[in-house]
Amino acid sequence: MRTELTPKTDSNQKRKPLTQQPVLWLGIMAVLLVYAVGVRPFLKPAMSTVGIELVFSVGIIILAVGSALLTIGTLMITLFVALITREKTKIQLWLLKVRSQFIIFCALLLVLTGVVLASQVMAYTPPILGENGNRVSGSIASLEKVKLNGRNQWLSIRGKNTENPVLLFLAGGPGGTQMAATRLYLSALEEHFVVVSWDQPGAAKSYHAVPNKELTPERYVSDGLELTQYLRKRFNKEKIYVIGESWGSALGIWLVQQHPEWYHAFIGTGQMVSFVDTELICYDTAMKIAEERGDTATVETLKNQGLPPYYGKDVVWKEATYLMYLFSYMAMHPEITGPTADVFESMLSPEYGLYDKVNFIRGTTYTFNDVYQQLYDIDLRKQAVKLEVPVYILHGRYDFNAPVSLVEEYYQVLNAPSKKMIWFEHSGHNPWIEEAELFVDTMVNVVLKETNGK
Repeated sequence: MRTELTPKTDSNQKRKPLTQQPVLWLGIMAVLLVYAVGVRPFLKPAMSTVGIELVFSVGIIILAVGSALLTIGTLMITLFVALITREKTKIQLWLLKVRSQFIIFCALLLVLTGVVLASQVMAYTPPILGENGNRVSGSIASLEKVKLNGRNQWLSIRGKNTENPVLLFLAGGPGGTQMAATRLYLSALEEHFVVVSWDQPGAAKSYHAVPNKELTPERYVSDGLELTQYLRKRFNKEKIYVIGESWGSALGIWLVQQHPEWYHAFIGTGQMVSFVDTELICYDTAMKIAEERGDTATVETLKNQGLPPYYGKDVVWKEATYLMYLFSYMAMHPEITGPTADVFESMLSPEYGLYDKVNFIRGTTYTFNDVYQQLYDIDLRKQAVKLEVPVYILHGRYDFNAPVSLVEEYYQVLNAPSKKMIWFEHSGHNPWIEEAELFVDTMVNVVLKETNGK
């Protein structure tokens, strides 16, 4: 005997699905509102918002992905039922399931969109607190959007006293951001400077400031000079300090080269000199280490991709083969005793919203790839031998990413009102992280005292 499948009419059938229960959704919205307005402000000083919001965001993402997969699976079953049975009643039952699941997916997608937008708006840098746990009077700790050459770009500005000298920190990359890292590792500098960390175009919070096709070294210099002017006016300073890390060290030299009257001094760390020679030395060093270790896989990969410089869409991946290999080598070096940079800790910091976190990665890949190959004709030993500001190079003795030999060569030919090469004997490419205490002490008791920045 054949039994026709018809929709059930029991009490469960009459129960409204989640998507049609307004009280539930209003309740969820109320909880989120109470958290954002009544709870979150009290958690911000200790950055206790990060774990809560990250778990909630990841949970929504997982639910949305699961809902999408379930909807697709149900739709495929519906098509299968339609082809096999061709019974209208059964097909309608499955279509109702598809509709219900699709509505749930859309609701989750809407919530996720709201969460992402809220995370962008609510991104923050923690306040500077005194020993009593309260905000230090006269301090500044803010994330700010400024317009440079007509494009919105982001700054982190932190200092215990806004009357202190201004220090502009230029991150490595191109496409890198150290907005959170400077706070994590150089917080002691905030006692003596107003520390400004700039997300350059193509990096994290400023990822969309300038289209990648328009990113050139000249654009970075132009934006950097306009930012300098902004900071001089904003804090009423005749001059500021500029510190450049890795790629930022080349950018910093170009800034002081064009307008030395705007700067107390230039400080370079992980100092870049010649980009082509750097890549060749790094390639050869990685090859040598891999051969000594018997690492045939890395040796073969390096041989297959050939010598740098590289061009095209896979520059970042080819360079990563030896640069990351050397970074790993430095991390295990017995003479490098301090911590290494924790990329995930920085990326998960409250300075970056959820979309910023995605762009954190995009900047170090796409922006780096597009801009780095424009730097191969740069050699500071020929193009920046005379600078009209005091120069301090704070370099790790075991820096394999910015070869020591090139830095020494540049220092020898450099002509400046005063210059100092200061070696960090237990550091690699990041002495400001690996020997942060000594780095801060050098900035305060050597650079600041000798230049007497007001």
